[in-house]
Amino acid sequence: MEREKRSTFKLLFYLKKNEPKKNGNVPVMGRITIDGTPKTFGTKLEINPETWDLKHGRVLGKSNLATDINQKLDKIRVRINKIYEDMMKDDGFATSQKVKLSFLGVGVMEDAILRVFKEQNEDFEKMVSKGKRSQNTYNKYKTVFNHLSEFIKERYHRDDMAFRELTGDFIREFDFFLRIDKECTHNTVWVYTMPVIALADLAIKKGLIKQNPFEDYEISMQEIDRSYLLKENVEKLMLLKLSKPKYELVKDLFIFSCFTGLSYIDIKKLKWSNIQSFFDGHQWIISRRKKSDVSSNVRLLEIPKRIIEKYRGLTRNDYVFPMPSNATCNSHVAKLIKEAEIVTEQKVTFHTARHTFATMFLTEGVPLESLSKMMGHKNISTTQIYAKITSQKISKDMDLVSHKFAGMEAAFIDMESDVLV
Repeated sequence: MEREKRSTFKLLFYLKKNEPKKNGNVPVMGRITIDGTPKTFGTKLEINPETWDLKHGRVLGKSNLATDINQKLDKIRVRINKIYEDMMKDDGFATSQKVKLSFLGVGVMEDAILRVFKEQNEDFEKMVSKGKRSQNTYNKYKTVFNHLSEFIKERYHRDDMAFRELTGDFIREFDFFLRIDKECTHNTVWVYTMPVIALADLAIKKGLIKQNPFEDYEISMQEIDRSYLLKENVEKLMLLKLSKPKYELVKDLFIFSCFTGLSYIDIKKLKWSNIQSFFDGHQWIISRRKKSDVSSNVRLLEIPKRIIEKYRGLTRNDYVFPMPSNATCNSHVAKLIKEAEIVTEQKVTFHTARHTFATMFLTEGVPLESLSKMMGHKNISTTQIYAKITSQKISKDMDLVSHKFAGMEAAFIDMESDVLV
């Protein structure tokens, strides 16, 4: 039975010499034959006909071009063989037309990855329009969709692919494509592959596939140094006499973030209705993070309370602050840091204030669990990054003073040596 099944199926590559292009190249075609019925398709590849090996259906030589085209032909062969084998296994039969259409993505669009991805993005866009999800996240999903679409066309010569066709090699090749072709950093690759993996999980829930083809693929975010200010630098900035009045608002907003941990977008959407007296009689900011929709409840200390009162009545629609653009905030923060003569290892942006809140209050003894809830983190492991930062700061501080004890250390070593003698 197995021998008979194999004898009915054949794939051949050949040249379409009757349609030469201006550069002399001709298209490489494919022919699928099952039970004596042939169906042809274009591979979207072209070569000089003089380099073609008619007997083996490949390009002669070991040049970069020959190697590249032969590898692409091999991938097409592997893909078509798999389609044929899957059809025989799942349906019990296969025809040349059915295999061809499946390879070209015709007739399998209902369970194809780009189709499902596009539908997901359309639904997400509707939530963005209603203010329920972030525009930035939607922009990220659109970017991933474009990269994935380009990858499928370039690597598989297809407009789309069925979920059942996907393998672990697919996600690993997409990873490589992002790193090399798109020159993405490791963490950007991590961000861009997560939605693709999530699509496979969705396909399982919809019953399109039985298991995740990417389950053996592993990637995690690499920790990067996060810029933050020391407590004394926050005070230095707070007491700074400004060279221009236009910097005052951004300075207040930055200090406010240093004492609340709110990001730019969360301060922008902050309303007076979010500021409430809580169970302890103190004022609290009761809100949900725009980025993750996780609750973020922060008790207001005296400094942030005075800042918000300063701007009461200056905005419409119940918003607390008249927010400038994020670009303006970053530009003014850079000038303020320079004027305050604050020196840091990393570039300071408006978001530095959020990191400053975390490190400053963690250093002063606020428990990690409390800090995590105030910052609206989904997972405490995100907050633990700041614990590592403060430990590194202690280590660096010790490095700065360790040389001052060199004389004492030398005397101690000499004393120990004399005792041993």
